[in-house]
Amino acid sequence: MTQPAPNSSSNSDATQEVDELFAKARKAQQAFEKDATQERYDRAALAVAWALMQPERNVELATMAVATTGLGNVADKITKNHRKTLGLLRDIKGKKTCGIIQELPEKGITEIARPIGVIGAVVPSTNPLATPTNNIINALKCGNAIILSPSPKGSKACEKLLGFIYAEFDKIGLDHALVQMVPSPSTKDKTQRLMELADLLVVTGSQNNVHRAYSSGTPAVGVGAGNVTSIVDETADLAQAAQKIAASKTFDNATSCSSENALVVVDDVYDAFIVELEKAGGRVLDNENTDKLKSTLFHSGHLNPQVLAKDIDVIIDAADISVKDPATCKFLVLPSDGIGSNFPESGEKLSLVLTLYRAHDFDHAKQLAQWIMDYQGAGHSIGLHSKNDDRARTLGLELPTCRVIVNQAHCFATGGSFENGLPFSLSMGCGSWGGNSIDSNVNYTHFMNTTRIVRVIEEDMPEVEDIFSNYWEDAGK
Repeated sequence: MTQPAPNSSSNSDATQEVDELFAKARKAQQAFEKDATQERYDRAALAVAWALMQPERNVELATMAVATTGLGNVADKITKNHRKTLGLLRDIKGKKTCGIIQELPEKGITEIARPIGVIGAVVPSTNPLATPTNNIINALKCGNAIILSPSPKGSKACEKLLGFIYAEFDKIGLDHALVQMVPSPSTKDKTQRLMELADLLVVTGSQNNVHRAYSSGTPAVGVGAGNVTSIVDETADLAQAAQKIAASKTFDNATSCSSENALVVVDDVYDAFIVELEKAGGRVLDNENTDKLKSTLFHSGHLNPQVLAKDIDVIIDAADISVKDPATCKFLVLPSDGIGSNFPESGEKLSLVLTLYRAHDFDHAKQLAQWIMDYQGAGHSIGLHSKNDDRARTLGLELPTCRVIVNQAHCFATGGSFENGLPFSLSMGCGSWGGNSIDSNVNYTHFMNTTRIVRVIEEDMPEVEDIFSNYWEDAGK
């Protein structure tokens, strides 16, 4: 007799759980879409937003998120939950996502927004509240249902969030099954089954999950790894640059994929900038303390979870290092001249640690940034602190990056800001450079289908000469 495969019954039970969730989500979505109006979709999105933004609930959820994941800090999570959600609401206000959204009479085309169906969203432990809320709002704005697959650490906070969402749904008569989560304990089997069933996957977090999503057979919107480099050139306002880098690096204990991981400073202003960086709370370590921190931060080339996204005093104690004026220390700076797998400090660190490189000039700084991206973080973004806008254009034209963030606190700017034109998002597509299907910030347009009615128009066929005349002049026929 053939022996059953290990855990086969538990795998079957896990699959059945997700199948049942999906059946409920499908039924709820079809009812939500039937005879839908823009008002219905917009009201549902607002209900979800208020579930998180209501001040007392925001505090409760942020406190729970830090307590259960051990990542970040409460005050910054409260700010993130509020500002990211408010910014998203600003972006989607007045946007048409139901019925006819555009008439193009000169083309004979009518465009109609249609829901995708049931969205599967895999969300990370680093942002167990703001990210799922963002995804849910976008999904409902476009008439979809959504099932979340939170990380094991983020499950409790996500479950609490859904409870608050259901309370808001009850006020306006919405079906709870429009928003569900894979039940705890979260497992790879459950997530895999969701990936197979969903009409669209939106995946933020580990690159393993992104790769699994792309290979699941389901259309997927995945995002790439962050490993942000910021360049400080000789024209920069050094004090302002240091303050912005410090604010960005320390926000929520560097849980954001958009937090700076490397600084490249040109030689002409290197010493002066270090002075400003120390004023802003950075502490550049000597060789002995650098070695201690690296051995604590990396174990066999992998990040040590005991110091990820922890408060600065926890990192200092764990590494047994000494810094001057520890009371005003906000983050640590590791000088380095190495890039690649033999120098793990050149990669993403998800902690209050920056790696510092010294460049001869701007061209050398650009080359160092290129090498860092080649190692990790291609496609995501690069920061530039400079008064020379031509250099921003140079980075955009030559480096494998989807965003060049100029003179801004990087982690606040990359995912949309009230002071720039990017859409608010917690998930940044990295294009082909990062192995992604999109190169923009994930936003509501990724959560809907567009049907086009196409009519006959007056023929618009050019003469062959109109197309080729300039080419023939240069190359001949």
